[in-house]
Amino acid sequence: MTDTVITAGVDGSTESMAAVDWAADEAVLHGTPLRLVHAWLWQPLNVPVEQERETEERAAHAILREARDRVARRHPDLPCTATILPDKAVPALLHETRQARSLVLGTRGHGRLLGFLLGSCGQQVVAAAECPVVSVRAVDPEARPADDAEVVVGQQGTPQESAGVLEFAFQAAAARNATLRAVRAWNLPPVQTYALTGLGAMEEADGPVPYEKKALSEALAPWRDRYPQVPVVEHVELAGGGPALLSASAGARLVVVGRRVRRSHFGTHVGSVAQAVLHHARCPVAVVPHA
Repeated sequence: MTDTVITAGVDGSTESMAAVDWAADEAVLHGTPLRLVHAWLWQPLNVPVEQERETEERAAHAILREARDRVARRHPDLPCTATILPDKAVPALLHETRQARSLVLGTRGHGRLLGFLLGSCGQQVVAAAECPVVSVRAVDPEARPADDAEVVVGQQGTPQESAGVLEFAFQAAAARNATLRAVRAWNLPPVQTYALTGLGAMEEADGPVPYEKKALSEALAPWRDRYPQVPVVEHVELAGGGPALLSASAGARLVVVGRRVRRSHFGTHVGSVAQAVLHHARCPVAVVPHA
């Protein structure tokens, strides 16, 4: 992850403009420039339909101009560039993730019960991005989180596996002077696991709850030392990862979740926990790739 620039993808929708606002605020918080991008590729059709390249190109530039003007009104002193990417949306945005601190995208609302629709483009980008991707949706100003709302992060696996996720979350909390709530969810292991391990790590820790609390504390320790100004709440819960994070994120300013970098014969995947949080959290969600 580099600290050079925060990038926002813009398509002219209300949701993408909300992403522009969030990305601009984030750039100010971290003292980095903002880069606005819009993917547009002229693709003539082999059908008798009138197409005007100049008209479409002007429309693409107008989308970026509106976004850049919006940033200038919000943060007049923020360094901001706006660029047309001559490619299809997914490959263009994935290329941007190679050089950005984070990529910010808009999420379309899809009803309180059904959650929020990230869209096929957004899902493909989140699943294969090389930097954290933040999903932002347009919200009612009256529903914005309180100034003292927490940043929530999901921690799982070993300290090494969750290092990138925790680094992003601690940086976000420090920039906002916010409390960080670190959530580690666990489930009872199957009977055969106990049979295979015998008196293993869980037994040595006097049961699964102390074991999980110890694992969370060990993962957080180096980051608490690096960011001593960040208040941390350690939250261990018997639940699935998605439900635990969604419950903890009520009223939060940001949720940070990891995505394991791996490929299968069916392509890249976001992961069930990240997918659940992306679709149902009511605040911005950052998905951070990790080994």
